[in-house]
Amino acid sequence: MEIMCLNGWGGKLHEALLPYLAGTAPDILCLQEVIHSPASQKDWLTYRDGDHVLPQRANLFRDVSAALPEHLAIFCPAAQGVLWDDDTSIPSQWGLATFVHRSFPIIGQVQGFVHKNYSPVGYGDHPRSRSAHGVRVWDYNANRAVSITHMHGLRDLNGKMDTPERERQARKLLEMSHNLAESDDLTVICGDFNVEPDSETLSILSSAGLNELVTGRGFDSTRNTQYKKPGRFADYMLIDQIDAVRDFDVIQDPEVSDHCPLVLEV
Repeated sequence: MEIMCLNGWGGKLHEALLPYLAGTAPDILCLQEVIHSPASQKDWLTYRDGDHVLPQRANLFRDVSAALPEHLAIFCPAAQGVLWDDDTSIPSQWGLATFVHRSFPIIGQVQGFVHKNYSPVGYGDHPRSRSAHGVRVWDYNANRAVSITHMHGLRDLNGKMDTPERERQARKLLEMSHNLAESDDLTVICGDFNVEPDSETLSILSSAGLNELVTGRGFDSTRNTQYKKPGRFADYMLIDQIDAVRDFDVIQDPEVSDHCPLVLEV
């Protein structure tokens, strides 16, 4: 089984992202920063937050679903705000999505919020609502259940330092994973956590028996040349049974986002 975790950056590198996902077609894709704008047929809209202006693929969820036709697609919104078509505001949902190849039966799911709750009118003040989603699937090749839970960790405008909100977020994520998994499952937790490797978030998850693979396997960044700010880590993948890892990689090339895909083979 191949599991990929990626922050899709709102589809900004759409022309590279979709062929990459179609070509690799991981069995499980955990994708953060996904846009869903059912009221618009435009390919591109614009996100505006003060000086922060970013092109957004208006229906990234639809686009990735089309690129992975053999996968079941599940979208989990965190908020509905507006994107812009010139001077016209377009209602647009923002969140994360999970794509599961149809050969893997989904035998359990969990969805919820690790920070705040659903924001139905506007994206809200920073730090904004953050959701998480998990699937429990049956792997016939290995004759076992695998539970995978991912989140997009909150963005704090002051940086990636430890905060009480991030501590609560980590404990909620761990609780969601525990509620999903059974005792004999292979358990994976991943996502764009928006924290540094020495964070309390990773300490909480490691104390629960999860092995962090990015720094544990010697990778020195989960960012690429698209990311211009200091700090080279944001994304992590953890597993409870280290012996189950057949391969793990942080993909620097091709660049399909300002985050690197994390790819785990178990």
